[in-house]
Amino acid sequence: MQQDWSLQNHSTESSEQHWYALWTRSRHEQVVREQLDRKQIEAFLPTVTRWSRWKDRKKKIDWPLFPGYCFAYFDPRKRLTILKCTGVVNIISFKGELAQIPDHEIDSIRQLVESELAYDPCPLIREGMMVEVVHGPLKGVIGRLVRKNDKDRLVLSVDLIGQAVSAEVDAADIKAY
Repeated sequence: MQQDWSLQNHSTESSEQHWYALWTRSRHEQVVREQLDRKQIEAFLPTVTRWSRWKDRKKKIDWPLFPGYCFAYFDPRKRLTILKCTGVVNIISFKGELAQIPDHEIDSIRQLVESELAYDPCPLIREGMMVEVVHGPLKGVIGRLVRKNDKDRLVLSVDLIGQAVSAEVDAADIKAY
């Protein structure tokens, strides 16, 4: 059963309610989601299916797409109800204020998760960030990520002499440094 989770779903509710990211204890994401459900607070825990292997068998398991986080839609004045849930460490804040997540970001992730498309978590790496190559012939090399002609390039520099060299890299082969 596919549900429409577009912005209209929240238009009849209090305009004070927003999506927030809850930081959870390690491996407590599902526990937090279940508690929020019991308290009738809308929760979203996107997962990705992975094979898990034990000594005697293999089994498909749904793992959190964003380990350590669960999302909840609530009025910030009711934050104490959220913080009392077992496994919730904190609500993500910025400068002392709860950090709202735009509806479209949650809606987009929900749409992807409910689709038949294959997806994997990936680090958010932006142009200009320092990155480390984790696979391939440049494994272990650290440089700055730049874009040239819609390609990811790794810039290696010798700052003392003001010179640099760049090479094309696959985004899947790098991580933030």
